Amino acid sequence: MLHKLHRASALLISLYILVHLANHLLALGGVEEHIAFMDSYRNIYRNALVEPLLLACVLFQVGSGMTFIIRRIGQRRGFFDRAQAVSGAYLAFFFLFHIGAILYGRTVQGVDTNFFFAAAGLQPGAYPAFFMPYYTLAVVAYFTHLACALRWLLRRRFTPRVLDRAAAGAMVLGLLLAVTVVATFSGAFYPVEIPEEYCLGDC
Repeated sequence: MLHKLHRASALLISLYILVHLANHLLALGGVEEHIAFMDSYRNIYRNALVEPLLLACVLFQVGSGMTFIIRRIGQRRGFFDRAQAVSGAYLAFFFLFHIGAILYGRTVQGVDTNFFFAAAGLQPGAYPAFFMPYYTLAVVAYFTHLACALRWLLRRRFTPRVLDRAAAGAMVLGLLLAVTVVATFSGAFYPVEIPEEYCLGDC
């Protein structure tokens, strides 16, 4: 039952994550395009009913996921089995840290947690040595975790060779998306000017 609930929760969270990543990719067209899309879909995910449900799913996902990891310590065999555990552990860390930062920014700092909130730490005068791998690994971990889970669920329908190649392809896709998003927010494709209220270092 815990596995079934974990998967059901993962579906809702994945729906949000995929839209969120699409939003980040829109930043390739400019900051204004990114913020305009974010403002439109915030009406859905920041709804008084949806946001608490989404946060509850994340907390459940972290708790149930760590339970699975602890239960199988020393029992995992093979690259993908271990990759699922490692990626899940990193996602648990990222979810708690990132959501905590977002809630702190909204309630304590009183800032709009938009493009600039994420981009501030990636600028040369801030803390890119931390935030670049922090964001990159989060996207890679998500695609890795999803690929490993689907590989296991579909093990009776496809050959191991097909499943391994598909999972590896999903991981590579995650890495490419991660590098693209982080590069965009870092100012690799156009200058990013961070408003003073978002500055984490020299702006």
